[in-house]
Amino acid sequence: MTEHVWSYKSTSGHLAGTDLTGYKVEAVDGSIGKVDKHSDEVGDAYLVVDTGVWIFGKEVLLPASTVIMVDPGRQVIHVDRTKEQIKDSPEFHREKHLGDADYREQLGMYYGVGGPFGGPLV
Repeated sequence: MTEHVWSYKSTSGHLAGTDLTGYKVEAVDGSIGKVDKHSDEVGDAYLVVDTGVWIFGKEVLLPASTVIMVDPGRQVIHVDRTKEQIKDSPEFHREKHLGDADYREQLGMYYGVGGPFGGPLV
């Protein structure tokens, strides 16, 4: 079951309707890029992060459950994964994967309870 992976934690400080585009994204061990697109949709919330040169200009899709804190004053989002864990996530191609239910299930399993690092229970 991966549906809770696609929801913000109540403790994250995220306020529905806030435009997160352009916010910096910080993994537990450093910066990974900036939000290029995001969704607040209940049960389908995510961040698309442009990693710039960090992983050769690729984008990554992060489920909302990875967000541990949104700081609107500094425009920074903190996530509960390392740079390596994010880099090792299933490869994301916006035009192919953004609406793909099979990819979402795969990514949900990676970041969720059954994933390689246990994933959060939300």
